[in-house]
Amino acid sequence: MIVLIVYDVNTKSEGGNRRLRKVAKICVNYGQRVQNSVFECQLDPAQYVTIKKELSNEIDVEKDNLRFYLLGNNWQRRIETLGKSESYKPDSDVFIF
Repeated sequence: MIVLIVYDVNTKSEGGNRRLRKVAKICVNYGQRVQNSVFECQLDPAQYVTIKKELSNEIDVEKDNLRFYLLGNNWQRRIETLGKSESYKPDSDVFIF
């Protein structure tokens, strides 16, 4: 399934820049960045549980926000873009930019 992960990390708070880097690094391990704080990830159910746990361990729940949008297996029909966009083909070994 495709999961859209969106985050907002408060970088003005203590340790915010470190948390931001850690959250981004975790997301890069599971998917592709499509905007600054937005990742499209192709995950199986076990990976979904794992990434949620990893990310929840890094954020400050009082200051930061994570959102997970489960687009499912028919995600191609659920995504529309306007303007410049990078093609995301999770089944391919090569990403087209």
